[in-house]
Amino acid sequence: MSDNEDPSTSTSADSAAPDTSSDAVAEQASPASGQAAADGDAEKASAGKRLRLLSGRAGVIALRAAAAVLLCAAVASSVVFFLQNKGNKAVLDANADARTAACKYAPVLADYDAKNLDAYFTAVLDGATGDWKKQFDSTSKELREVLTQGEVVSKVNDVQCAIKTGDESSAEAIVVIGQTITSMGTQGKPAPGQLSMVMRLEKVDGRWLVNKVNSPLAPPQQ
Repeated sequence: MSDNEDPSTSTSADSAAPDTSSDAVAEQASPASGQAAADGDAEKASAGKRLRLLSGRAGVIALRAAAAVLLCAAVASSVVFFLQNKGNKAVLDANADARTAACKYAPVLADYDAKNLDAYFTAVLDGATGDWKKQFDSTSKELREVLTQGEVVSKVNDVQCAIKTGDESSAEAIVVIGQTITSMGTQGKPAPGQLSMVMRLEKVDGRWLVNKVNSPLAPPQQ
């Protein structure tokens, strides 16, 4: 990033800490078992619609194209946001802090190992608040079972993010995460995947926390 670049309009490639959402993860374990679990549990099915992984060449290419369009739109929006608030340093600083928080939380959601899930759940909940925290916590038991049975391991390759809009206490970020998934569903072979999501963040006691996660780019399961 150049010295003159506004933090709110840039994208980043970060790789980080612990890890992803209950539903995207469940679908990564095994297409067959993940679908069966979704059919048998309305709550997991609802959660699964929020974050979905596309594996396979065609799916990855299609989702990357869609993600690029959404990310470009977010960057354009952040440029307009900057111009509208260029005289308000407090808002711009908050915008930059929110973007940093979103970029750090994204790998927390998408980096996990079925053999070490305690650290994953702790990290995800630590950066969550409100509805997102309740949703993730309520599905953690089912998620643990699916990940363990599927022997799922996810590694983050890159993260791109941009703030779409925000103020001093809340913000909306567009986040695209590149992953490599290994599981029984991939026959133990690493497979590329991508998560694209919209995060809503709010500042709580001086910390930017995620209170909502949506995945508008996730198409129907193949």
